[in-house]
Amino acid sequence: MGRTVLVGAALSVAVATCAVAALVVGKRVRGRKKWRKVVNVLREFEEGCETRVERLKQVVDAMAVEMHAGLASEGGSKLKMLLTFVDNLPNGTERGTYYALHLGGTNFRVLRVHLGGQGSSISEHEVERQPIPQHLMTSTSEDLFDFIASSLKEFIAKEGDGSKADRRELGFTFSFPLKQMSVSSGILIKWTKGFSIVNMVGRDVAACLQDAFSRKGLDVRVSALVNDAVGTLALGHYHDADTVAAIIIGTGTNACYLERIDSIIKSQGLVTASGRMVVNMEWGNFWSSHLPRTVYDIDLDFESPNPNDQGFEKMISGMYLGDIVRRVILRMSSESDLFGPISPKLLVPFILRTPSMAAMHEDDSPDLREVARVLNDVFEIPDAPLKARKMVVKVCDVVTRRAGRLAAAGIVGILKKIGRDGSGGITGGRSRNDMKMKRTVVAIEGGLYSSYTLFKEYLHEALEEILGEDIAKHVILKVTEDGSGIGTALLAASYSS
Repeated sequence: MGRTVLVGAALSVAVATCAVAALVVGKRVRGRKKWRKVVNVLREFEEGCETRVERLKQVVDAMAVEMHAGLASEGGSKLKMLLTFVDNLPNGTERGTYYALHLGGTNFRVLRVHLGGQGSSISEHEVERQPIPQHLMTSTSEDLFDFIASSLKEFIAKEGDGSKADRRELGFTFSFPLKQMSVSSGILIKWTKGFSIVNMVGRDVAACLQDAFSRKGLDVRVSALVNDAVGTLALGHYHDADTVAAIIIGTGTNACYLERIDSIIKSQGLVTASGRMVVNMEWGNFWSSHLPRTVYDIDLDFESPNPNDQGFEKMISGMYLGDIVRRVILRMSSESDLFGPISPKLLVPFILRTPSMAAMHEDDSPDLREVARVLNDVFEIPDAPLKARKMVVKVCDVVTRRAGRLAAAGIVGILKKIGRDGSGGITGGRSRNDMKMKRTVVAIEGGLYSSYTLFKEYLHEALEEILGEDIAKHVILKVTEDGSGIGTALLAASYSS
């Protein structure tokens, strides 16, 4: 009897042990299946973002062709290829004191630059920043520009020498869509960034500012009206005469470059003293079937305020990179419990800003502490396991690598169009061996390039892959600082009366 009880108990223990073992094994199998799903999400994303050099060269060719089409006719390309009427870039010989205003959003800046005329010396410059009062963003053009003119008047009054200067020259950086009419005039197309002053649309922005100067008794002439990309090119050229293009790569992105006037077919008969003109590409709107687009890009575009617009910008600029990462992490979360229950914060568009993404990507601590911090602070995902943190770093890397390499392809596209890529240009027939490559400088500005080390490294890596080492050594990317301010003041000097 006792023996039977013992055997029964042993059997019960064995059955229970087997059941526990089965549960453990089942849990592990399910865990592996879920992990495989996460790995598959990453693998599919990597494949979708693939940027082999052959594909990048197709993007280069597409960029050059679209540039050519945009110069041939209005509306002939997704690239607007806008004329700036800037044909006289500063070269370091300018002398005197010049001013700049930069209206780019909810703040504006006023600058004063003193030029010594000796090579590329900018002897000194002063800057003041002021917020635009909220009510002026929806008031009248007179109210807005009177406020700006009053601020400039106070800025000038602080010069303190007590003497009445000759007429002052000012460059105006206006970071809103406009149709340029001359180097110092342009018609506002539409407001963005929260401004909505109805009586301004369709009017000459520079004239409105000039009228405000008159009302405030300021003897100041608006001698240049430009955007920040053109200001960056001007600053780059001031320091280095081999500068032929400028790239803005920060929250948004744009590019401009020096084009031969006879290549601007849509403006036949236009003549400039230099035979060249700066063209504002508005390259954020570039599109080609060769761009590596994923389902995450398609969803982001569909849900954005400007669907089917700014396709290139949505792949390479700081405004969007963090949100692509968020979308991939959300998909991984929905496929497994790797990050725990799906956090509501993962559903919030643009909650992950690119600086936070860069901090995770460049986290070199053994346990990826910075990744854990960002996941907790931004997404409210606490205690993410190390393998989940490693997966996030990999996602950041895929997004950043694609962005940097596509930006490089865009730059080479510009160089190809003007015959500075070693191929002789879009219509050139000469081989690389027949050409003597000129030193070619591209001015570049923006936090994505200057502050995000891995983005910069991927861009340079792709530039050398596309051009080849022999050609790439002649192409120099030079960081500028404050093209939208100092560069615009330099253009005021170039076009002073």
